[in-house]
Amino acid sequence: MTGRTYVLISPARNEQATIEITIKSVLAQTILPREWIIVSDRSTDRTDDIVRQSAANHDFIRLVRIEGTPEHSFAAVVRATETGVRSLTTTDYSYIGLLDADVSFAPDYYERLIGEFERDPELGLAGGLVLDVGTSRKRNIQNLNEIAGATQFFTRKCFEVIGGLLAIPEGGWDAITCVRARMNGFKTATFPNIVMDHLKPRNVAKGNLFSRNWQLGVRDHALAAHPLFEIAKCCSRCLDSPPLLGALSRLTGFAWASVSGHNHALPADVAAFTRAEQLRRMRVFFKPLRHSPVAKSNNKAMSGPAD
Repeated sequence: MTGRTYVLISPARNEQATIEITIKSVLAQTILPREWIIVSDRSTDRTDDIVRQSAANHDFIRLVRIEGTPEHSFAAVVRATETGVRSLTTTDYSYIGLLDADVSFAPDYYERLIGEFERDPELGLAGGLVLDVGTSRKRNIQNLNEIAGATQFFTRKCFEVIGGLLAIPEGGWDAITCVRARMNGFKTATFPNIVMDHLKPRNVAKGNLFSRNWQLGVRDHALAAHPLFEIAKCCSRCLDSPPLLGALSRLTGFAWASVSGHNHALPADVAAFTRAEQLRRMRVFFKPLRHSPVAKSNNKAMSGPAD
């Protein structure tokens, strides 16, 4: 069983409404973690009390508390996570998982996830499909090479090779972690048949749907998104709530960040790799369109006989 051992890190701030549900999901797992560090990032509600009660009954659960003035930035999640990693006492583990404190999942979640790693030795970072409350799997639009930060699960080698997480104030550290894993030769994958339920909307602290979409556009610019890719992504999300206006808000946030002198938050090599991947995805997407009967007809009408 040594090869199936894992540890978990959970950053949490004022999660009294959901963290007990997350704890119950972990305790029900068919393969329990060797150690679970829950980092309370200056919580002022009952989060710490709930964790302490569980830790008193289960010795693999440990509470680590961060004191001081709260940091109102997405980078705070990364710093809390790194605090948890430094606090680990377990040394004989094969996998390390990052887990939000506001999720629930089936008892075989980690057993199935570990099984995917065992089937593919090149897999370095993976996770299940994270569904926000009130969303449908049918309308979920996600690149399955990307893994939500709520459930990122690494081989120990992959996590150590990438050298930790990048603290990005605008958010998106989870997307860049996936990029950096691929840059180092590891496969990344979300498995849509393994589901995790997110118990509240993401980025809820950023205001209403329009504000959150606008912030996502600012984040995309910080993550060096190619403008053509950003336009294509916003077009693909026109039906997301609120229809059309949400996508327009996101594109407006991206445009504002582009013209207002905001710098990209990524190292130059990571930014270049990100844009190359995005352009490659666009070429793959549009290739079938170029070879469709309608496209062939249009090409002949515009450019004469085919070669």
